[in-house]
Amino acid sequence: MSQIKDKPDIKPFPVQETSACLLAELTSLAESELKLQGLTPPDTPGALLTTKIRLDSLTVVDVTLALEDILGFEPKNIVQTGGYDSIQAALDHMMPRLEAAWKKNYPAGA
Repeated sequence: MSQIKDKPDIKPFPVQETSACLLAELTSLAESELKLQGLTPPDTPGALLTTKIRLDSLTVVDVTLALEDILGFEPKNIVQTGGYDSIQAALDHMMPRLEAAWKKNYPAGA
């Protein structure tokens, strides 16, 4: 992208990349948690999104580190204290916070 005089490049929030990465990381975490509990993941595609599974906040914070390469910064304070009961709940809570953090770090994209 080129810059116009006195106007920095606008960096739109990479919603697709961010959500795909977060979904992949949370899916992996949920599958691991299910195995630890001796449970089998659902067969239906997408059913794992809403399967009730405890996602501990500390492990979810670790998962967010995978977003650093996409975002260009380490996302902080986006994970709900106490964690989540499903992948969908985690996505619904974290995506708006990730976008807000993006806008704070890249105000020209706001």
